[in-house]
Amino acid sequence: MKQLFNNGVKYLLLLAIAACIPNFGQTPSAYANSKTGKAPVIIIPGLTGSDLVNAKTGEEVWFKAGRAKDDDIRLPISPILSKNRDDLISKDIIRSIKVIKFLPESEVYERLIDALEKRGYREAKWDTADRSDSRDTFFVFPYDWRRDNVETAHLLIRRVETLKRRLGRPSLKFNIVAHSMGGLIARYAAMYGSAGLPAGSPRPNWSGARHFEKIVLLGTPNEGSVDSLNVLLNGFSYIGGGFNLPYIQNISRFDVFTIPSIYQLLPHDGSFLVYDEDLKPLSIDIYDPVAWDRYDWAIWRADDFSKKFSPDEQRNAQDYFRAVLLRAKQFQNALDANASPKVPISFYLVGADCKETSNAVLLIKNDKKRRWETNFKANGFTRSNGEKVTDDRLKTLLFTLGDGVVTKRSLAGETLFSGGRKTVLPIVSDLYQCESHSKLVTNPEIQDKLFMMLQSGPESRIAAHP
Repeated sequence: MKQLFNNGVKYLLLLAIAACIPNFGQTPSAYANSKTGKAPVIIIPGLTGSDLVNAKTGEEVWFKAGRAKDDDIRLPISPILSKNRDDLISKDIIRSIKVIKFLPESEVYERLIDALEKRGYREAKWDTADRSDSRDTFFVFPYDWRRDNVETAHLLIRRVETLKRRLGRPSLKFNIVAHSMGGLIARYAAMYGSAGLPAGSPRPNWSGARHFEKIVLLGTPNEGSVDSLNVLLNGFSYIGGGFNLPYIQNISRFDVFTIPSIYQLLPHDGSFLVYDEDLKPLSIDIYDPVAWDRYDWAIWRADDFSKKFSPDEQRNAQDYFRAVLLRAKQFQNALDANASPKVPISFYLVGADCKETSNAVLLIKNDKKRRWETNFKANGFTRSNGEKVTDDRLKTLLFTLGDGVVTKRSLAGETLFSGGRKTVLPIVSDLYQCESHSKLVTNPEIQDKLFMMLQSGPESRIAAHP
């Protein structure tokens, strides 16, 4: 998501400097108490945090600077979402990237992996693990981040079940460290296991919880994100759930339109904040296709629509769009569902509450162009009656605190606990540290406390850094 995005090149330079300093940011006690016998860990990356490779040719399509000649990250579009497949698969999470010749490689998830190894873990592979890999190990879970998150959650369950048979440990439980969208995948897997989206009123059966002990959610948009709407309207250029790389493999709104997972990151029902030119709240159902036509969000209203899609795609576009919106709403309803008060798993939150983060949008009718304009930035404007609205006034409405991508409100699910709508997000411990979304996985202090979470008892609370 554009989410997910503003200081890319500056961030790469800082990482390059940090990489030259041994144990940068670590304290002498950072790796203390790395005892053996630790439960195995699964790392689940966020949106765009896994590679995409052509299964037939072996060519890497994502991430690389520039577009592949024969492949594209677009998926086919039809109302039957499960059949919209291409030849791309994922083989590994993105550990590091080198996109500009004069810059050294920079870490994406590599620094998190290094931190686990320094604390006594070693990486094991899903297909070659043996009985000795049931403790003190971690597994990475790459996945095709474009696809439906329920499908990915089912893939996670299948891999875990196969691995447990390989290890000969049917009762083994894993700890999960999930970044950004990866947290939604982990939650669904724990709540519903291999079950599809429930019909009617969903009720979690927690059938997947038998595989997991703890789930740590780092910057997970549990209420969705306004930035996902921004991406659907404007596209983006970034990598790994928050790394903005200007001029590198821009992803247009026409590409994003074909990616179901993006829709599943939209603000949840009741949490979408939108204001009119008088700064009064509007009630808009973001999952109603009619609203997308009314407010000029629909892709077929774009000037280049007929140039960017084939005739068959143009014919399928509206039916596909209705199907993907419905699927997103059902996915979110399943995550937001009430459940029994006793949940057989421990959840931990890690995020930030210090960065300016997009929280709402402004809708203004442009009478001259006869269309609605959707504003995500706090740029002052003049109302139709001549009154001026300042940047500062807008900023208080459109932004709140978070990690620069995911608001604290969304990570904590605050809206979903209001108005008698209490949903189940059973949190054992929450940690808020002043850090950006992309650096939640690389910050040394967060890594120390993450390790404490993995090793602590179920009722322990981890104090945040002042």
